[in-house]
Amino acid sequence: MSGTELTITLSGGSATDAQKVVRALEPVFGAADGLPADDRATVHTATFTGVGSELPERLPQHSAGHLSAPVSVTVQGTPESVEKASDTLSRAFPAHDRGAASGDQERERQLVLRP
Repeated sequence: MSGTELTITLSGGSATDAQKVVRALEPVFGAADGLPADDRATVHTATFTGVGSELPERLPQHSAGHLSAPVSVTVQGTPESVEKASDTLSRAFPAHDRGAASGDQERERQLVLRP
């Protein structure tokens, strides 16, 4: 992932749900390369290329709003970025961790976010 700090892939839910997930990460990673917009798409992706501020000390549970359906999220990037993203999403939505895989300089984690 040369130059890319974090990439997320989302499936399930609507484009609006995917937008809520992306927006939940913006306080930590800055703006994504674009917001999901196509409701006909079954998979949405977003890339964050710059790291924003530190993980907020207190991000209230469900602060990003409620999802209309479960959303499966795959988070890929540096180990630190993946941990920050996982923590942020787990604070913003009810989340179930589906596991992680690690490489030399990259990590991947799968989460299911619940409505």
